[in-house]
Amino acid sequence: MENQDRNITLEDGSAHGPDKKLKPYAKMALIDFRLRLEKAMQANDLFAKNEELHSEADLLEDDVLDIRDISLWGVPLLPSEDHEGTDIILLKFLRARDFKVSEALELLQKTLIWRKEFGVDGIVEEDFGCDLKNVAFLDGSDKQGQPLSYIAYGSFKDKNLYQNMFGCVDNDNSDKFVRWSVQCMERGIGNLSFKDGGVNSIVHIIDLKACPGPDMKELHSASKRAITLLQEKYPEIVLRYIFINVPLWYYAYHALSSRMLTQRMKSKFIFARPSKVAKTLLKYIAPEYIPVQYGGLKRENDQEFTPSDQVSDATVEGGTIETIKFPISEPGVTIVWDITVVGWDVTYQEEFIPDDEGSYTIVIQPERKMSTTVRSSYYINEPGKIQLTITNNTFKKKKILYRSIFKPTKPMYVNVS
Repeated sequence: MENQDRNITLEDGSAHGPDKKLKPYAKMALIDFRLRLEKAMQANDLFAKNEELHSEADLLEDDVLDIRDISLWGVPLLPSEDHEGTDIILLKFLRARDFKVSEALELLQKTLIWRKEFGVDGIVEEDFGCDLKNVAFLDGSDKQGQPLSYIAYGSFKDKNLYQNMFGCVDNDNSDKFVRWSVQCMERGIGNLSFKDGGVNSIVHIIDLKACPGPDMKELHSASKRAITLLQEKYPEIVLRYIFINVPLWYYAYHALSSRMLTQRMKSKFIFARPSKVAKTLLKYIAPEYIPVQYGGLKRENDQEFTPSDQVSDATVEGGTIETIKFPISEPGVTIVWDITVVGWDVTYQEEFIPDDEGSYTIVIQPERKMSTTVRSSYYINEPGKIQLTITNNTFKKKKILYRSIFKPTKPMYVNVS
């Protein structure tokens, strides 16, 4: 078969296309998978040889008149069509089954049938209520360009939102949560690119701040169902799950609820206590893409900075003071700056120090404890410098992240007549 020996995506599960060759065993598994899939599709026999699936095969056969119409996530599955995304999709199924071709093929079959039964093709258009738009959303990308999908479980403390999602105790409606989770996944996939060099994985960030406790059984039961389903039906689409603001009780809950997950799936989970949120996210995401509520510099509808604005960093050692200075030689500008300290637990002060020794130092912000990302601005009417002072009274060194811009500004005069 032509092009079976193509050099395509990474064997190690990276989100991008073929920047290194597959290992021999993975390469052979992919060739075998392509051959088996091609043979089954050409013979219109994709499901017939599996007794468990045979009775359900007509779900696809009734609607698919041409084998070239069989696709997944917008990518044709027929190998001989030689679509650049086909091998990327097949490798995801192979990785999910440790490169066991028969098991990967069966997983693909079951996925196609499930999508038809579940009505996935139209799920993006379903309306689950406008309140949920702030619960789950896509925002930015990580250092590898992978879309970031956020879900804030604390929102379900709202009784009306909780009842809208799960119904009353006597009328459990947890299937709605599962369908909504699938919708979120499909919307995330809409931002992916299944082609050589394209981004084909998502990073999920699950915020457990103010999350309802284990007594909210409907939420946690539905969440467990959703994670299990997404693991099976969207193999290797999610590169990692980052749980932030994790309460202590959740560790015990997760240990019990994840027993049925595969080891490969478990390895994708990363947990961060409230004090470690920024430090954890910075391992994978640039500060300009981390929202300010998580210790980053990203603000919604920001009118001052863009992601292309340079972010600098510094370190303040334990028990020391660090100063950051922005010199300004020309008056008539406004300087705007952002600053955050990873892990907080420092004090912070802002001053303008004129170059003219006859002028007075102006305290813009008196020393105070820093507990969130700071944005400030100051109009410069004479040469000098902005000085930011960070005092670290702990024994641990802290990382400082900051950026600044200058904007020409016309001074405002008061006309007294």
